[in-house]
Amino acid sequence: MTAKKLYVLDTSVLLTNAFSIYSFRTHNIILPLKVLEEVDGHKKKQDIVGANARKIIRILDELRAKGDLSKGVRIQKGKGLLTVVPIIGENTLPKDLSRDIPDHIILQTAYNYALENNCLDRTILVSRDVNMRVTSQCIGMKSEDYNAEDIAKTSEDFYKGFKDILVDDEVIDRFYSGEEIILHKEDNPGLMPNHFLMLISSTSDKKTALARFNDYEMPLKKVFKNDNVWGLSSRNKEQSFALDLLMDPDVKIVTLVGKAGSGKTLCALGAGLEQVINGKHGAEYTRLIVSRPVQPLGKDIGFLPGTMEEKMIPWLSPIQDNLKYLMANDKIMLEEYMDKGTIEIEALTFIRGRSISKAFMIIDEAQNLTRHELKTIITRVGEGTKIVLTGDVEQIDNVYITETTNGLVHAVEKFKEYKVAGHITLSKGERSEVATLGAKIL
Repeated sequence: MTAKKLYVLDTSVLLTNAFSIYSFRTHNIILPLKVLEEVDGHKKKQDIVGANARKIIRILDELRAKGDLSKGVRIQKGKGLLTVVPIIGENTLPKDLSRDIPDHIILQTAYNYALENNCLDRTILVSRDVNMRVTSQCIGMKSEDYNAEDIAKTSEDFYKGFKDILVDDEVIDRFYSGEEIILHKEDNPGLMPNHFLMLISSTSDKKTALARFNDYEMPLKKVFKNDNVWGLSSRNKEQSFALDLLMDPDVKIVTLVGKAGSGKTLCALGAGLEQVINGKHGAEYTRLIVSRPVQPLGKDIGFLPGTMEEKMIPWLSPIQDNLKYLMANDKIMLEEYMDKGTIEIEALTFIRGRSISKAFMIIDEAQNLTRHELKTIITRVGEGTKIVLTGDVEQIDNVYITETTNGLVHAVEKFKEYKVAGHITLSKGERSEVATLGAKIL
């Protein structure tokens, strides 16, 4: 029988995913006491990291009620033991590693515990910090990255929602004439519901048609021509696909991924306003709810003065900028809709615990959410509500998630097989020549 491994969890792992302790099957886990101190230092932050800190503290408190954490407590049935370990023994690390540095205290705690229990060969430090993993290897202790939430190896492996297909010339003629075109699985495997296709003639690559696939038993649909969605018109085929999904009330979950300036947020807001205020296209949404995670770019400037509403203004101003643009900078009109509750703009902090029905709901900057946070948000969706997730996986401000572990890509990959969901990756920037060039070369 293979001996159990002993996983030492760094602070970065707990702040990435508060539920990470459940990811190590039957193996045992130790938490250096210094890790709890560092987690405690983050608990008052009003962002994703703070939420994870508070959650793991509650989880540990529940385990504490079941037994003595210093002696080890069973995480749950079928899982290993979790033990909180203080620093023990002498300083056995190289003199270059000072005990004044928190990371070195964590390493020292893990290393001495492994030596005392004669299990150094089975002890593995788990950290999101590359330098800490390297240091761990250098002192003779194995290390791993925490990648339990990786949904793909790289961003290039993500589902794009769009595909080119080579067809006979007459197929395109038949499609434009209104005939039913059904694709067979053996000829075109791997297509997902609401997969957008560019049909390209085998005799001339200039002869094309845009279509939307549903399943192998149903004919292809023409992409709905949205020339005026709250004054917006698509500027490229990806935006046409996005508006097609956004204006379809049968597609309840839409994910839009794209670089800065690709129009993902603007298209989502325009489609929301068109259906909520104008009430067109068979939708019955009573309000537009727009939200985003509270995640700073660069160093956090700390607490902001004023009321709760005033504190949220810096976080929500990008959304208001887009809404003002769509309303021709008519600030009075925007305020009237907000006063009536037709448009709600708020931080995700206030989404938790709600049940939202008959709303067009947009979560902007969703790449800064973890999988568990996104699950919490999606489970708020009630009857008649459509939720739109937008974001750029190349611009993640949350240091505890990556382009392959964030909640947005999990939503893309997990929902792609369901007819209730649709996705498009927008690749072309439309904001300005400077924005497009910056997104490309920087």
